[in-house]
Amino acid sequence: MLPSINRNILLPLLLGLSGSVIAQTPSTSVATDPVIDDALVAGGFLDAHPDLKFRQTGLQAYTDRAFGQAMAEFKRAAWYGDKPSQAVVAEMYWGGVGVPVDRVLGMVWMDLAAERGYRFFSQKRDYYWNQLDDQERKAAIRLARSVFADYGDDATMPRIAAVLRRERAKMTGSRVGSMSRAVQVFIPGHGNIDGTRFYDPQFWDPRQYRAWQDDYWQDLKPGTVTVGTPETLKQPEASPREPGKPGPSPSGAH
Repeated sequence: MLPSINRNILLPLLLGLSGSVIAQTPSTSVATDPVIDDALVAGGFLDAHPDLKFRQTGLQAYTDRAFGQAMAEFKRAAWYGDKPSQAVVAEMYWGGVGVPVDRVLGMVWMDLAAERGYRFFSQKRDYYWNQLDDQERKAAIRLARSVFADYGDDATMPRIAAVLRRERAKMTGSRVGSMSRAVQVFIPGHGNIDGTRFYDPQFWDPRQYRAWQDDYWQDLKPGTVTVGTPETLKQPEASPREPGKPGPSPSGAH
């Protein structure tokens, strides 16, 4: 049984692990989420996309009930600007999953997840804010700056852009954006796939990658799937700190 956490946030992320069908209906112009493409994953795609990679390891740890590890992995994904991971961190703090209940930290991390205006995360942020008392709101405002300094878009966008550019430079053949179907990528267990599938510029050009994320997550329409009955954690683990970084304090309340 998984502990209580908002399934509407967790379900779209669990899709990549379980293959469960949910009513997530991104725009028809949006490329399929690469984390559910077995060939791309087998070909090492996630190694060049640490935001997606650490989100997946966080989800695996979560489903394995290693909640302390899950929190640490989600924060590693958050370090590269992964908004869904930031939302799950918020939910874990708010609900006391693997950590003591901390509504202030939950509020700040959900505010962080809502930074780009994604509708569902913004609604959750507003809900959290309305649940806080005056002292909690003041604490969230005070703590906001330090969290956003490390995990806000101003800090994370250059980080993920640098990784994408570095990994793109390692690719063979033409530059991303001029890749033709004549370029084949061999992936053990999957054979040859066309280069446009692996090197789709939506996943390699920082500007297009951000646009893909915005299209994919802006109008999240989560459906329903059974992931276990809620239960209370009796002895939550201590909040882990991101490797090499101090544990972030929540920030950014509205």
